[in-house]
Amino acid sequence: MQLLAHYRIGDYATFKPAFDADAEDRSHNGLSLLQLWREDEANIWALFNVTNAKAAKDYLDGAAGVFNSQAGVTGTSFHFVETV
Repeated sequence: MQLLAHYRIGDYATFKPAFDADAEDRSHNGLSLLQLWREDEANIWALFNVTNAKAAKDYLDGAAGVFNSQAGVTGTSFHFVETV
């Protein structure tokens, strides 16, 4: 299972260091980064491998809020997908 994440951001220079610093927390919650893309100055997309869907969902519903505030994230959408 993978997670496709979309982040609306205010500033890439604020987002990227906070995103990198959050890697260990994401890892402890079943998420490992596969790809990170910058669409433009306000939109970032990430593809994660998911090893624990429940932990990942709990993280996104709770602790990820701290990351979002530190990283200047103004909106998110998350899609759990599977290869068919």
